[in-house]
Amino acid sequence: MRILLTNDDGIEAEGLECLERIARTLSDDVWVCAPAVEQSGKGRGITLTEPLRVAKLGDKRFAVTGTPTDCVVLAVNDLMPEKPDLVLSGVNRGHNIGEDVSYSGTVAGALQGMAFGIRSIALSQSLERFHDAVVAHWETAEAFAPAIISRLLAQKWAPGVVMNLNFPNRRPEEVEQVEVTTQGFRDVGEMHAVRRTDLRGRDYYWMSFRGEKQEHPEGTDLRAIDEGRISVTPLHIDLTHMPSVNDLKKVLGGAPPRAVVAA
Repeated sequence: MRILLTNDDGIEAEGLECLERIARTLSDDVWVCAPAVEQSGKGRGITLTEPLRVAKLGDKRFAVTGTPTDCVVLAVNDLMPEKPDLVLSGVNRGHNIGEDVSYSGTVAGALQGMAFGIRSIALSQSLERFHDAVVAHWETAEAFAPAIISRLLAQKWAPGVVMNLNFPNRRPEEVEQVEVTTQGFRDVGEMHAVRRTDLRGRDYYWMSFRGEKQEHPEGTDLRAIDEGRISVTPLHIDLTHMPSVNDLKKVLGGAPPRAVVAA
């Protein structure tokens, strides 16, 4: 089995080292193509306004001046002799659950693999809090990911599906359960901009998260991670809300309307 690894934390990230160890328990044909610098939060962004440069750092190892999506595209189309059998993206430093998945570069790497018809899995390790001084429990992802991945690969996947694995902020011996979950959604918007002033008196902004404690519904990825379980969520890229489609078909369709109706 040929495996392609990517991430959004960058080629030097500890999580990528962890992912390499995980991948090598499954295969000895492991390729790495990751961003040269951190690309967190870039989602499915692709680089269109500047050239991409590739640095070969070793046998089957490349750094790209672009996003995770760029990395997978280049690896599959140009850098690898044959299409990989599996794409693994991560292990991200911090979980990717709830609405995080819509802007996660880690999930985006897996989605691009899926777009090429390759089974793809995103992996993330939850943190106590997001701070440079916090050390992630990489040993937890490393302990459980190989067996979970092997079981996922033994199953038939529906077209267009990627698997999103999140490991809780606990040591391996403290993790007792794995749960197949749905994508949750936080009730309170955590993202906000912090305004600061530079030395010239000009305002600038840092995007940040409030991290407010919330109660989440059972069965969601948010609840599983909060309660110390491994979360496995099958995701797909189809964003169509079918109940709304059916409702709208009752009032729109056929010749375009010309009369304005009251709201």
